[in-house]
Amino acid sequence: MLAAARPLAYLDLRETLQRQIENGALPPGRPLPGERELAERHGVSRVTVRKAIAGLVADGLLVQRRGSGTFVGARIERAFSHLTSFSDELRARGIEPGSRTLSGESGAATPDEAMALGLAPGARVIRLRRLRLGGEQPLALERSTLPAFALASAAGVRDSLYAALDRRGLRPCRALQRLRAVAFDAEAARLLGVKTGSPGLLIERRGFLADGRVVEFTRSHYRGDAYDFVAELRSD
Repeated sequence: MLAAARPLAYLDLRETLQRQIENGALPPGRPLPGERELAERHGVSRVTVRKAIAGLVADGLLVQRRGSGTFVGARIERAFSHLTSFSDELRARGIEPGSRTLSGESGAATPDEAMALGLAPGARVIRLRRLRLGGEQPLALERSTLPAFALASAAGVRDSLYAALDRRGLRPCRALQRLRAVAFDAEAARLLGVKTGSPGLLIERRGFLADGRVVEFTRSHYRGDAYDFVAELRSD
């Protein structure tokens, strides 16, 4: 008579799910099956499932979004040494990029915008605020300001801002970036599906054309649990 299979313990289930995430069986942004389904599939209690999921959330491999469920995390390694768009960066890692426009408008440049873009005070600019997604997972909040010559309107941007600029022959060829750590306020935390006060990364980017004109000023808030920024350093 065959012995009954030993039920998976908490660590066994955690390791099983981690392997499925690492080998791509559970791809980034994919919603995790419900507790009942996982419990039945692996022959464990729902308490064991909850404990295993909590451990993977703590490791950043899973992300829980209030009212939506649990999703496979999409931790991205992004290089500071290359000028690429958010969409290009994700596609290079096999993750489908997405975007949800929160607001788009044109108006007179504020003093800070005019200084960042090298414009006269009050010059017309295009403003675009978007939630950037990897699969179904919110990864970043972007607020972009562009001089009026760069875009006819904010509606001209579908998924990728750089693709829209490229269509007009105005994709930046170099950029200056600044990074600093921040804590998300209540609104940003709600949109990104994290707790208020969670750590994040703020990157300010000014993109330049070959003739030296500034074509974009973007402030991006990235989830601290989803991004690693790397830079190659060389000695002189």
